[in-house]
Formats: sequence, C-alpha cells, structure tokens
Amino acid sequence: MLLGVTQTAETPAEIPAEAPAPRGRPRSRVHRAWFVAAVTFVTIIGAAAFASLPGLLIDPLHSEFDWSRGEIGFAVSVNLALYGLTAPFAAALMDRFGIRRVVAVALTVIATGSALTTVMTAAWQMVLYWGVLVGLGSGSMALAFAATVTDRWFVARRGLVTGILTAAGASGQLVFLPLLSWLVENHGWRPAAITVALSALVVVPFVWLLLRDHPADVGLAPYGSEEFKPKPPPVTGAARRAVTVLFDAARTGPFWLLAGTFAICGASTNGLVKTHFIPAAHDHGMQITAAASLLAVIGVFDIVGTIASGWFTDRFDARRLLAVYYALRGVSLLFLPMLLVQGGGDVRPPMLFFIVFYGLDWVATVPPTIALCREYYGADSAIVFGWVLASHQVGAGIVAFAGGTVRDVTGSYDMVWYGSGALCAAAALMALLIRSRAKAAPAPAPVSAA
Repeated sequence: MLLGVTQTAETPAEIPAEAPAPRGRPRSRVHRAWFVAAVTFVTIIGAAAFASLPGLLIDPLHSEFDWSRGEIGFAVSVNLALYGLTAPFAAALMDRFGIRRVVAVALTVIATGSALTTVMTAAWQMVLYWGVLVGLGSGSMALAFAATVTDRWFVARRGLVTGILTAAGASGQLVFLPLLSWLVENHGWRPAAITVALSALVVVPFVWLLLRDHPADVGLAPYGSEEFKPKPPPVTGAARRAVTVLFDAARTGPFWLLAGTFAICGASTNGLVKTHFIPAAHDHGMQITAAASLLAVIGVFDIVGTIASGWFTDRFDARRLLAVYYALRGVSLLFLPMLLVQGGGDVRPPMLFFIVFYGLDWVATVPPTIALCREYYGADSAIVFGWVLASHQVGAGIVAFAGGTVRDVTGSYDMVWYGSGALCAAAALMALLIRSRAKAAPAPAPVSAA
C-alpha cells in the first residue's frame, strides 16, 4: 500500500486486534506515516542547535574564564558520552511511555541545561549543565528516536526514511551554525546558548500535538504493508530490557564490530571535526564565522550524502558501503593538516573540496549500520542500535577530550587528525569482517516484554 490509506475518526480501540485495516472508505492521498516522518524531521532540526554550539564555545570560554581546552573538552566529552549512553534506555522508555512524552521531556531538559550555562562561573558547572543535562536530553533525541519511528511506521522505504531523518541533524546544523557563530562573534556566547534553549522549547508543542506513537493510534497499517497491526501494550521494565538486550547482543560478533566501527565514526565526526575544527582553523588564522560556515557546508552535503546512503542501503550490501565510507573518510583526514597550513586563514578550493567530500561522508554510515542492526536483531534492533550509538558517542567523547588535551600539550591538532585517519582505515577493515546474516549464527531471540 504505497499511497492511499484509510483515515477516519474511529478510535483504534474499535478495530479488532486480529482484523486487517478497514477498507472501502475514502482514502487520503498521502500515508500518515509521511506526516509523522515530517514532524520527526522538524523535531530533530529544532533540537540540533545544541550540537552546533560546543565548537563555538571553546575559544570564548577559554578567554573569559581561563579554562584550559582540556577542561572545556571534558564537559563536551561528558555531553557526547551521555548522549550515547542514554540512547538505548530512551528507546526502551519510548516503548514504555510513548514517543511523544519522552521527546517532549527531552527537549525541555535540553532547554533547561542550555539556559543554565549562561549563569555558570566554574568549569564543573559546565560539566553539570552542558555535559549532564544537555547530554541526557539530547541522548533521548538521539538516532534511536529516528530508528524507532522508522521501525513502527514504515515497512517499505525504511532505508530512505532513515537517511532523511538522519539528515535532519545536518539540516539543523545548517540552519543554526551560521547564526550561532554570528551571535558568538558579535554578541558573546550567552545569547547563542539562549538561542539553543529557545529552539528546543519551540518544538515541544509540535511534538505533543502532531506526533503519534504508532500507526494503530490512527487506525492504519504501517506504510508499505496491507496488514493492520494493533498497538502493543506498554513495555514495563524499560531499563532492565535495555540491559538485557545489550547482554544478548554482546554474545554475538556483529555487535562488537558494529560498535567498534561506530565508535570510530563518532571519534572522526562529532568528537573531532565538529568539536575541534573551528578552533583548529582559528589557530591557522581563519575567522570563526568562516570556519563555522565551512561546518555548515558540511551540513548541506551531509543531507545529500545521508539520503543517498539510505537509497544505496536499500539496494547494496551494507557491509561494503560501510567499508567504502570509512576508507574514504580516513584518506581525507590525512590531508587536512596540510590544507589548514596552506590555506593560511583563507578558504581555498582544496579546503572546499575537503569540506564537500567530508560532508557527503559525515553520517552516511548511519543507514547501513541501522540496516545491519535490523538484519541481525529484529524486534530489538532499535535498542541494539541505541547501544551501538552509545559506542559512537563514547568514541566522540574520548576524542573531544583528547583533542583539547593534545592541543594544550603540543600546541597543534595534527596528531589527532592523523590518528583519526588511521582509525578510519581500521573501521573499514572491521566492516568487511561482518558476516552476512544468512551465513552467520542465528541472532538471539527478541527479549520478551518484562
């Protein structure tokens, strides 16, 4: 069922659990799943401002409070790590309390933490406000949110929808990064933090009024399916389920290979380029607004690359796609130190080529990674992906801290660029080691609701 579906005022409770979706009534032109995907896209964009800010804060906070880059990087690393570690529990909480409630609370926590940073006076407060509060809130808005929506509302076009929702984060970066960099440079970092808080709050009414937890809530079958599926009962024991799924998945080799490759993905994107590219470019004489604009360009091409990757994932072997993505990313990072030196603070064509190339590859790894989680772990795939995402953010957090520390000790980021390039080469090899599901041992059975 690709286009029309039934939409009536009838409540889901009036549809028998075993019955197929009703037929013979007026059909809408577009399946409701696409409206849910659109609301999810806008929500992720609205929450994406928090991801644009850390790289802009390093130099201003260092100048105002005389905090070392390592101290600031530690707060960012706590944020990134909690972002990932919260994700699997958030996916389980969505099964227990519903997507709308979890996402609305998460956005409010992000807004609170970001607003509180404007009154901080000590480094530990940044760790608490930005690291803990924004980290916990953003973790509940992580890619597990997109995976949960995709799994519930779509049977067909899952790879494409995953790519589109993943690209929403890049779209948010595109929208907010130039604005935030202008605010930081012309009005200070505090108005930028308030902007992040307001952008998160503005999205809350859209989530509450327009987002729906399950197709059965509106009496529909998922997009691409003729079979109506009743809404499952709330799953209790969310935390226990998340941990149980982790223990089951950890007994399989593909989980560790996926977690390892995704940790390197996080290290080479959020932890390295998103956090340290702006101060590294500033070290070589580039204006903050120019460096931030380059990151925004990464966001533009990230949208193209991620959607294309979703399309490729529906058609090609996800393992080979991952190997190609990581290999190309590693090669590009090896050239970055030379480009920064040769640019001398100017934005020259070779740097633009790097930015475009890196943007196309930025989170192109997400659709094939989610597809492999779904292939191996079935009904538990969203929670398993949450744990894989946790490794992504732990890798990002380690490099966010290590990058600042290396810059404090050596006066340069060069060692971090080269080290991350080597890690990407290792990730390419790890991706090729993941066996096809048809050749692998059976995945563990889905964890029953506790």
